[in-house]
Amino acid sequence: MAPKDLAALAALFADETRAAFLLALLDGRAWTAGELARHARVAPSTASEHLGKLVAGGVLAEARQGRHRYVRLADAGIAHLVEDLAARSGPAVPEAPRGLRAVSAGQAMARGRTCYDHLAGRLGIAVTEAMTERGLLRQDTGFALTDAGLAWFEELGTPLAPQGRRPVARGCLDWTERKPHLAGLAGAALCRHAMDAGWCVRIGSERAVKVTPDGERALHAALGIEPAALR
Repeated sequence: MAPKDLAALAALFADETRAAFLLALLDGRAWTAGELARHARVAPSTASEHLGKLVAGGVLAEARQGRHRYVRLADAGIAHLVEDLAARSGPAVPEAPRGLRAVSAGQAMARGRTCYDHLAGRLGIAVTEAMTERGLLRQDTGFALTDAGLAWFEELGTPLAPQGRRPVARGCLDWTERKPHLAGLAGAALCRHAMDAGWCVRIGSERAVKVTPDGERALHAALGIEPAALR
């Protein structure tokens, strides 16, 4: 990559409106231009201009269905970059939440959320640390599943098969906990299984997720995680 290309990519992130779009799209869904405009509190014409730049720069992928224009993060690598930047750019002194609703939403996001297609927040950290303690995951030389970890996913009913250039396991720096949680194919498979099996459910309109009573029992049985650590 030439210096000018790196500068051009960095410039796409260096705008508050575009940053708001990227953080919203970390939920892994496709959003319409109108939804993103309302989320960032900007005019539709302003949103369209910013989205055009992000699509042209390869940060977002675009699809049209009828009269609606949908956009999503281009790939897992972009999602990882956004989350990593968010983790490294937090203020030294956190801003005071505005009102009870903001406090509740912030607490829910910190407790558990999705980061693109894997689990994050205290939930993601608890799962990652439990897998490491049980020898399913290694973090000493980078993130890597052990043979026992690969077998564990097989037993879970979610065997991992290589897909393109995406790694089986990688660490993603959590922006609330400032610790790495499990991403990559393994993180995505575990998140998908947790949602499909009813271990976790989405709450609110953001990326927050909550562990269900069935999920608490399953995670305790599978990884020894105490229910109190998930609440």
